[in-house]
Amino acid sequence: MQSNITPPDLAYFDPGDGRRIAYRYRPPTTGKPTVLFLPGYASDMEGAKAIAIDAFCGQREIGCLRLDYSGTGSSGGNFADGTLSRWVQEVLAAIDLVTDGPLILAGSSMGGWLALHAAMSRKDRVKGLLGIAAAPDFTNWGYSGEEKEALVRDGKLERPNPYGSEPSITWRGFWESGQAQLLLYNPIDLIIPIRLVHGEQDDEVPMGVPIKLMADLRSSDVQLRLIKNGGHRLSEPHELHAILVELLGLLERIA
Repeated sequence: MQSNITPPDLAYFDPGDGRRIAYRYRPPTTGKPTVLFLPGYASDMEGAKAIAIDAFCGQREIGCLRLDYSGTGSSGGNFADGTLSRWVQEVLAAIDLVTDGPLILAGSSMGGWLALHAAMSRKDRVKGLLGIAAAPDFTNWGYSGEEKEALVRDGKLERPNPYGSEPSITWRGFWESGQAQLLLYNPIDLIIPIRLVHGEQDDEVPMGVPIKLMADLRSSDVQLRLIKNGGHRLSEPHELHAILVELLGLLERIA
């Protein structure tokens, strides 16, 4: 039905301190779970993966929640004020204020890092997790020693943006927050079903990251799907199809 895949209206919530966080929420039918999509660093909820997941959920009467972190997309605030801990707090507020019932978290790139932290904080609600080119700990492995020194010295770091003409900026507050919330090389206390989708040619998140993540997760139900020649964005039609196949499998696991 066409009405099932019409995007939900834009709405806002306040996590408790006056922040204006934008979201789109499609409630599930009774008894069905909700998929919470978490975008990557400096991305928003209107990208191809977010829209594809929302349409997939709408066709199946599954709930879907998308949001923009403060300082991004349609949300209020300044991007320079964004930190990993601040955005995790916003994700948890969205879970608590907007949704009910079981959840599957689907995180893209940095959103995968946020999803892991959120899942550990809401173990009673989160029943599955989908990492899409997930980038846990990228403040650690994603920057050279010289770049880390520049962040501390200058307060920000500008690097070429592969997706646009404007440089990609990392602010020291975000980097320091990430360094305080590293996950890899320690047991990650999640025992839920987890699916990871990664591009073989991802030049932003090395292949060693999802492999190490698999090893560190306590769950025995973790699978990694590699996409030949896939890059970091994973937004081509066949890549979106692979993501949705993994999401369907998670839904079947928790049904």
